[in-house]
Amino acid sequence: MQRWRGLEDIPQDWGRSVVTIGSYDGVHRGHQLIIGRAVERARELGVPSVVVTFDPHPSEVVRPGSHPPLLAPHHRRAELMAELGVDALLILPFTQEFSKLSPADFIVKVLVDKLHARAVIEGPNFRFGHRAAGNVAFLSELGQTYDYEVEVVDLYVRGEAGGGEPFSSTLTRRLVAEGDVEGAAEILGRPHRVEGVVVRGAQRGRELGYPTANVETLPHTAIPADGVYAGWLTVADERMPAAISVGTNPQFDGTERTVEAYAIDRVGLDLYGLHVAVDFLAYVRGQEKFDSIEALLEAIGADVKRSSELIEAYEVRASAEGPAAR
Repeated sequence: MQRWRGLEDIPQDWGRSVVTIGSYDGVHRGHQLIIGRAVERARELGVPSVVVTFDPHPSEVVRPGSHPPLLAPHHRRAELMAELGVDALLILPFTQEFSKLSPADFIVKVLVDKLHARAVIEGPNFRFGHRAAGNVAFLSELGQTYDYEVEVVDLYVRGEAGGGEPFSSTLTRRLVAEGDVEGAAEILGRPHRVEGVVVRGAQRGRELGYPTANVETLPHTAIPADGVYAGWLTVADERMPAAISVGTNPQFDGTERTVEAYAIDRVGLDLYGLHVAVDFLAYVRGQEKFDSIEALLEAIGADVKRSSELIEAYEVRASAEGPAAR
């Protein structure tokens, strides 16, 4: 998959293409329907598919300080889009100047002059241009002038997550914030992931016999509610079952919120300075302060055991259901 940052990165000889535009944070199952249809339509027409997204999130430029927690950084979104068969990803730097483009100017500068759109695939509530004044009706209207078709895909899947609310990035962020990582996984189609570099902490886990990777998360990351979770710690291509702690470590009067992952039964890992990923499979318990270190150790032992059981059950189920279940 080709990756471009800014309109100037698009090859000058770029021909017709099928385009879809959006923030696509999380690339959840609703997003997958739109992107998947764009890939399918591109193949039908014999042209490449392009996803257009923005950095930073438009809300941060339009309303500074309102940047939503991110479900996936851009490199992760790119990986997920590549898996869906996307041919090119265009990340547009979202600036004050760019935010003032009228809907018509946006269409001409991006879709017509640079990407030579043959078709545009969007969700029903797609908005674009200055003050989000453009919609799919306007997009279709100008398609008659500039020779592209518009197809609207209903991205609002429903399931058990959020009590049956339509799947969305907003709902996913809420569920993550509440600690409902299983509900978030239903929407995402995979466990919620947090990434970052392993840094040195107080090293109390090592002293207690459960050394953890203290992950310095990326800016604006959507971090689950304080508590203990079962999941995985991934380093390079190795995925290790893990018990994960999120919170301020009240046992030792901590104040800084951290994400720490204990790779279950792994000895001698040296992960300092490495970029890792932490995937949240299931909630185990809330954050607590115990009466003694002995009680804490007993609780950690139970957390590790429960995490192992949840991960093993998931792996057995996933193996039975095939690769798509993972």
